[in-house]
Amino acid sequence: MSIQRPRRALAALAAMGLAAALAACASPAPAPAPTETAAPEVPAISGELAISAAASLTKAFDEIAAAFETEYPDVEILPIEYDGSSTLATQIIEGKPVDVFASADEGNLQKVVDAGLLTGGGTRFATNTLVVVVPKGNPAGVTSIADLADPAIRVVICDAEVPCGKASAKLFELNGLTVTPVSLEQNVSAVLTKVGAGEADAGLVYATDVARNADVESFVPDHADEVVNRYPIAALDAAPNPAAAAAFVAFVTGPTGQSILAELGFGTPGS
Repeated sequence: MSIQRPRRALAALAAMGLAAALAACASPAPAPAPTETAAPEVPAISGELAISAAASLTKAFDEIAAAFETEYPDVEILPIEYDGSSTLATQIIEGKPVDVFASADEGNLQKVVDAGLLTGGGTRFATNTLVVVVPKGNPAGVTSIADLADPAIRVVICDAEVPCGKASAKLFELNGLTVTPVSLEQNVSAVLTKVGAGEADAGLVYATDVARNADVESFVPDHADEVVNRYPIAALDAAPNPAAAAAFVAFVTGPTGQSILAELGFGTPGS
């Protein structure tokens, strides 16, 4: 009897070990560790950026470009092409490589859309209105927009194809005036230059053009609030640097760009 008890104990232990082994085999295998998904790569914002912008945006975009390059030091903004929006639209349609186009009106940007170079149109980012501008001291004594109809007053305005020219024609119509300018200029900067140099007695430019300009004086003409230019901006479909182009559009429409535009007298996009 003393010999059988150890054998029974050993058999019981063996049976328990076998049961444990079978239970372990029946347990499900541990789940594999989750595989980490790599974050999508964000295109680097770097390289050169080519911008075409309406002449009336010169001061604003010079400041915005400097602020943009501070935030994106790996981007080099090439000298911005400033001119009449119609001229810029024609250049783009004819094949000029441009990343971003900022127009002084929606009509000229639409020309680029119609040419198949821009999908979905642009984003409105500012507004502007016209003022009558005269040389410092107002030597011709121009005090109202009606004075511009006087043949003795030398008036310069933008050509009818340019947004400021279209706006000028509409403003004259609203005031019931027939004005014969001594010259038609390709862009608003040329109008301002002639008036500031005393080569003309008066002209029509945007309110923002006279900001920080000590060579001229200005006043708001009747019905100016009924002639509002709305500025759109867009990255071209075939932009050579699409990542930087998208970043610049976002910068112009964002807090920094909007603050600079407001300081220079531009209206808000919705106004």
